[in-house]
Amino acid sequence: MAGYKKLVVLLDLSEGSEQVAIAARDLAAYSNAALLFLHVVDFAPAEPLGESMMPTARIEDELIERARKSLNEFIQRLALTKATLRVEAGNTKAEILRVATEEKPDLIVLGSRERHGLSILVNFTEDTVLHAAHCDVLAVRLK
Repeated sequence: MAGYKKLVVLLDLSEGSEQVAIAARDLAAYSNAALLFLHVVDFAPAEPLGESMMPTARIEDELIERARKSLNEFIQRLALTKATLRVEAGNTKAEILRVATEEKPDLIVLGSRERHGLSILVNFTEDTVLHAAHCDVLAVRLK
């Protein structure tokens, strides 16, 4: 096996994101692969604000900018300065698959939490990515 050349790493910027980023960093170092860290802002206004959607657009832009800043700080804290960062807005599952189609990675790395009870029946992001991605998917079991 020649190894992976490009990894897309999905980060929700929650507590488990560091574990996912470290696993991806170590794998990329082993394979000498490029790293692209992706965060998706899933914003849907509760109700339209009248005829003008301008306030909604401003809120979404602000959320994207905050996410971009948080992602930059996160990457700098882990000393991953050579990585590419990308923040997208929209449906999380759809945006992940769209970016994966555009970027053509060899591997997608994401976090996965253990599920119990009725949560087993819910289609989580990792399920969608696993079944729809055109490449390998590594699910990092989060503590």
